[in-house]
Amino acid sequence: MGSPAMRNPPLVLLLLVVVFLVRVRAGKIATEVVVPEFVASYLLFIDTYGVFLQSGGGAFQAVVYNPAGQQDRYYLAVLHAPSKSCVWTANRAAPITDRAAPLRLTERGISVEDPNGTVVWSTPAFSSPVAALRLEDSGNLALLDGKNRTLWQSFDRPTDSLVSPQRLAVGGFLASAASDSDFSEGGYRLDVTAADAVLTWMGSLYWRLSNDASSTKDRVGAVAFMVINGTGLYLLAADDSVIIQAAMPLAELRIVKLGVDGKLQITSYASANASSPSSTEAGFVAPSGGCDLPLSCGALGLCTPKGNDSSCTCPPLFAGSHDGGCAPSGSSTAMSAASCDGDGAAAPASYVSLGDGVAYYANKFSRPDHAGSNESSCQALCSGNCSCLGYFYDDSSLSCYLVQHQLGSLVNANTTRGGMLGFIKVQSSPSQGSASSSSSNSTLIAILLPTIVAFILIVVVSSVIIVSWRKEKRRASRPTSRLRDVQLRRNRSPTSDSAHLVYGNDVNDGDDIVIPGLPTRFTHDEIEDITNSFRIKIGAGGFGAVYKGELPDGSAVAVKKIEGVGMQGKREFCTEIAVIGNIHHVNLVRLRGFCTEGQRRLLVYEYMNRGSLDRSLFRPSAGRLLEWKERMEAAIGAARGLAYLHFGCDQRIIHCDVKPENILLADGGQVKIADFGLAKLLTPEQSGLFTTMRGTRGYLAPEWLTNTAITDRTDVYSFGMVLLELVGGRKNRSEHVSDGGGGDDDSKSSTGSSSRGSRSVYFPLIALEGHEAGQYAELADPRLEGRMVAGEVERVVKVALCCLHEDPQQRPSMAVVAGMLEGTMELREPRVQSLRFLRLYGRGFSGPANGGDSGIIQALSGSIGDRTRSVTTTLTTMSGGASCMSSSQLSGPR
Repeated sequence: MGSPAMRNPPLVLLLLVVVFLVRVRAGKIATEVVVPEFVASYLLFIDTYGVFLQSGGGAFQAVVYNPAGQQDRYYLAVLHAPSKSCVWTANRAAPITDRAAPLRLTERGISVEDPNGTVVWSTPAFSSPVAALRLEDSGNLALLDGKNRTLWQSFDRPTDSLVSPQRLAVGGFLASAASDSDFSEGGYRLDVTAADAVLTWMGSLYWRLSNDASSTKDRVGAVAFMVINGTGLYLLAADDSVIIQAAMPLAELRIVKLGVDGKLQITSYASANASSPSSTEAGFVAPSGGCDLPLSCGALGLCTPKGNDSSCTCPPLFAGSHDGGCAPSGSSTAMSAASCDGDGAAAPASYVSLGDGVAYYANKFSRPDHAGSNESSCQALCSGNCSCLGYFYDDSSLSCYLVQHQLGSLVNANTTRGGMLGFIKVQSSPSQGSASSSSSNSTLIAILLPTIVAFILIVVVSSVIIVSWRKEKRRASRPTSRLRDVQLRRNRSPTSDSAHLVYGNDVNDGDDIVIPGLPTRFTHDEIEDITNSFRIKIGAGGFGAVYKGELPDGSAVAVKKIEGVGMQGKREFCTEIAVIGNIHHVNLVRLRGFCTEGQRRLLVYEYMNRGSLDRSLFRPSAGRLLEWKERMEAAIGAARGLAYLHFGCDQRIIHCDVKPENILLADGGQVKIADFGLAKLLTPEQSGLFTTMRGTRGYLAPEWLTNTAITDRTDVYSFGMVLLELVGGRKNRSEHVSDGGGGDDDSKSSTGSSSRGSRSVYFPLIALEGHEAGQYAELADPRLEGRMVAGEVERVVKVALCCLHEDPQQRPSMAVVAGMLEGTMELREPRVQSLRFLRLYGRGFSGPANGGDSGIIQALSGSIGDRTRSVTTTLTTMSGGASCMSSSQLSGPR
């Protein structure tokens, strides 16, 4: 017989109607707002895959979400609907395990319950009852009271993502998910500090926004919060002024996400409802290097950078492990933090070498745990720390770095930081035949001990004889009155970025001191080998000649042989080299090493194969004209490099010699500033020759010749001159021979009366007149034959003229200059009244070429008066604590 219901068709029909109505009511997605007594679960909204609320524009959805389609973890989340990207999670630490478990909205707030009715997550208590839950078009999920005031919002409690225009205050952080299907907190964090935004893994720093190639630092100040918006990523002060920025093309929506792999990615969308990222933007990913992630090759995997890519291998004595990293070969296993005894004591351990020239990923940003010690002390420090899993020792800087809590990837130091010795703490697996093994070992020792002792005696006696003979030979070959040279402890690798112990035996040197941060130290013999006895000379400047060389690893370098100028003592020289060597930016030439033996001073830089901008712009070889796009890249790259020197370094540096000769180019569009910081290497007696020694005629700001402090805006003036030369393709002061004789720019003369019939023309004056007439295209290099963007020419000319304002305070900072050139900041209009001095300069240049400089000084004397009679002032300190200098202290900009 059938059931009662089956025997009663009307009852069956009624039940079906009730189920259908419940299903329809539960499955409907609300728009923008739901009110208290609302209940949702994945099962109730199974037809919409858990979506129960959408924003007014439909771009965002509130959902009971099971990531990756798994069936045992459900979260209250907010998704970007078109891309299905999760931008916020409520109960990431306590997922519900049943799809029928409810989410409830009451007047007390939101609660998420497990199948037993236990609340696993809820909003805090409020002073007034909740009137509605609203999902805004920005992706913000908010609880409102009866007066439409916000009681709580998801934007105040980010998880692993930010959505424009969301802010993250100092002290706030993003934490990555454990995996794509498990939203509990992983090991990676993005923290906003009062000075920067940083990425860390298990407490170890591996990226800073201020060091990223795409960022510029506008000024020095305390950061209040980070914000992502339609124009980029910003660190702002409390008054909303920009401290650091990573400008990007305009986009309606941006999503910042810290991925499960530790990468920070910013995805831009042309509209909030777009399903795919903007095709006009490459996207922001940090860190960009293939070996910069903590687990780029797994634990103890050895990563070797290869351009924008990388390769993974295992160090010697290591083999691949099941978790994707590397592990010691044989019966040994790497220690873990769990190996600590219950009382915190370190378990007995031994060490396995990682080989020479292997660095740890975190050493790039971390400070030594101990300095001035030997390797044995470093090992003892690790052995006494149960959380220490290994150590790295730099025998050139006597620096000890401990690896604690977790093991990350290794980096091939031949391409990053050499001179490192790495050791991992291991423990041996228990032996299965300990008794028999002990007996056989005793027998073996009894047989081998006499032989070993005899061998050691022979070696010791031989060594004593050889050492005595060498000492006698050296004593006979040199005068006894000879002073000892200052010796710098040698590196193990010729490509190290580290520090050195300087022994103070030179005149005026003190006790032995440790100077952290020094790059590789080479001997003069090594420099001769690198340069093949200084065979290929590639340039010369105020500090000396430059030669091409090649390091043992095959990388090309440029060796600057400093000569003809007075240098500081070795200790002061090395201190300044340490400052220069620690400056790293994509638009600054990297210092690879140095040499200081006796009176010799040499600097080893990375090699830029296209040479200087001066050569490419004014003396193109084989008809290789610098095209307009390349000129814009050179302008923007150089501006970014100078901005970093002014605001991004730990110690601010004023270049003091910005000119095309100090802007270097390489294949692939690389643009880098050279010779920064070298003024500090001069002795005070040599600094008075600084302006004439380096051949910067035509780039000097007015304050060089007046009683005015030298600041970063002095570099801005010189850069403005460089911009005009990029536009015109000619020197700003160019010869004009009336009889048609030689000269680079015979066919050109000033459009102003001040240069008619003269022997030289002054292009800045021509540019000013062109600006006043609105004729910018006529200023462009005629060799381009129209192959330029007219709007960009106008922009560069206006930026250049802004840089040339006579009053330094009216000139923009280099960060603003970079932004205007990129088009990410509003273009300022030049103040013509602050450029009238260019007419006086033009008259000074309008005479014979050999009298141009005196003409300028006379012109300045007429407009400025007695200020030109003295160029000696005391050090001036500008507002904001920035260090600057006067013209009598040319060796001291920082």
